[in-house]
Amino acid sequence: MPRLQSRTRTAERARTVRMLLLAATALLPMSTISVLAQNLELRGEVSESAILSDQQAKTREMAQAQAARGTTGAGGAPSAIYRPSSAGAVADNTDTGLSTGSIFGAQQPTDTFADDAPPLPRRRPAATSSEPEQASTDETSLPAQDDDPAQDLPTNSRATTIDAEEDLRLNPRAERTGAIESAPREREADPFAPIGIRVGSFTLRPSVEQGITSTSNADSSNGGRPATLSETALRLNATSDWSTNSANVDGYMLLRKTLSGDEIEDARGRLDTNLNIDLDNEWRAVGKLGYEAAPESASSPVVITGTTSEPLRQTIDGSLGIEKDVGKARIGLTGAVERNIYGEAELSTGGLLSQKERDSTLYTATLRTGYEISPALTPFLELEAGRRLYDERIDTAGFERSADRLGARAGLELDLGEKLAGEFSAGWLRESFDDNRLAPISAATVNADLRWSPERGTTIGLRGTTAVEGTTTAGEGGSVLYSGRLTAERQIRANLTATALLGLDWRNYSGSDGHDLIFSAEAGLTWWLNRYAGITTRARHETLSSNLPGRDAKTNSIYVGLTLRR
Repeated sequence: MPRLQSRTRTAERARTVRMLLLAATALLPMSTISVLAQNLELRGEVSESAILSDQQAKTREMAQAQAARGTTGAGGAPSAIYRPSSAGAVADNTDTGLSTGSIFGAQQPTDTFADDAPPLPRRRPAATSSEPEQASTDETSLPAQDDDPAQDLPTNSRATTIDAEEDLRLNPRAERTGAIESAPREREADPFAPIGIRVGSFTLRPSVEQGITSTSNADSSNGGRPATLSETALRLNATSDWSTNSANVDGYMLLRKTLSGDEIEDARGRLDTNLNIDLDNEWRAVGKLGYEAAPESASSPVVITGTTSEPLRQTIDGSLGIEKDVGKARIGLTGAVERNIYGEAELSTGGLLSQKERDSTLYTATLRTGYEISPALTPFLELEAGRRLYDERIDTAGFERSADRLGARAGLELDLGEKLAGEFSAGWLRESFDDNRLAPISAATVNADLRWSPERGTTIGLRGTTAVEGTTTAGEGGSVLYSGRLTAERQIRANLTATALLGLDWRNYSGSDGHDLIFSAEAGLTWWLNRYAGITTRARHETLSSNLPGRDAKTNSIYVGLTLRR
């Protein structure tokens, strides 16, 4: 009997040992595979989803094994708890070391009724196949994540993205910048200025003005009668857009025709061109060419009796000069030609009266030297020499009217920018005739061309000239005409411009005590409807007073018209 019990205990011990060996044999491969799998995966980057899926599979296997064997192993020993090879692969139970039964690992026990209950951690969503894999992290130690896409960037404290310095957060207190479309446009200095037409390298600015004039003296003559006239004015300005040289063209044409009253039908016009060319060695060339055609004025010193209309006068003038600056000294030489051609006069008795004996050409050469004492002031001296030649050496009265010309002037050139610019001079001029019976014409000369702008939008101009006029009166050499014009232009508003003019002419007849005084005044107003159209009105007064008989005249006129320009 004791022997049988001993055999029974031996058999039970052998059976128990076999079961322990069998269990150890089953657990040993699982632990080895788990360790190898951890080592292999950690050689590269391990995604969170891969860790979770692997841990869930291993937890299920252990749960199934424990369910098959019970909670304890053979001999009443508790079964081993799974410990991953790498720390942090699963959540640790730091409080009790007991499993909660969740397949996602142990969690901290929470009391929902406590005053300061710890917030439950939010688990980051598992990475999908389209998202980049991230390094494994203890999720329970991560703070709650917002929906900010910047949170998904790799958490490498020693490395930043390439554009990290550019992608800076905006200051919430910074002022917002308006959209480009809503940015205020710069205000134009003159919103009603003409745009012009681009033709090659020139900008053309044409205009046409059509209006009606009511005047008390249609031809501004002694004994003239009132009339209502239709006036059409065509104007053209062309300016070059060259890099170094420059060219400018100005021209106008005025057509007048009677609508009622004294019969008047005439046309007048002028064209001026200027060309400036830079030459080598700081030399400059300046060329000018002009043409004018107009009926001779009723205030002309030559009075033709018994005519129904004044003869047509044509003037062709041109000049060519060269200039050079030598330090502060300036030197220039200019040659000029002026040609006057007179048409035939219509007689009241019928027929035509030739005026060829009045045709002449004036040739002049002017030497000018100056010294720049400051950028704004340059005094200068001019010497002039020339010759006036008549087409007919001897006129119908038997006089040789060709003459030699000499002159000298001293002046000052001003250059203060937009405020004040121009020049003025004074001197003496003398013309000696080939015929000794004619007394030379000798007189003081005054010339000016100034532009002054006391304030923006206001321009005041002063122009003065001295001219020698020929005559066909027997025994007389001619006359000297002093002309002065003071003009003002004021831009009252962007579309409203006012103009004013004061004129004074003094004519002194050579060889006699005769003289003429001509005073003129004019005021105008232009209201621009837009860049291309405007309404113009002006009033003019002119008075001619003379100590010679039959020359006094007075004229008052009012004009209203429409101006179109481009």
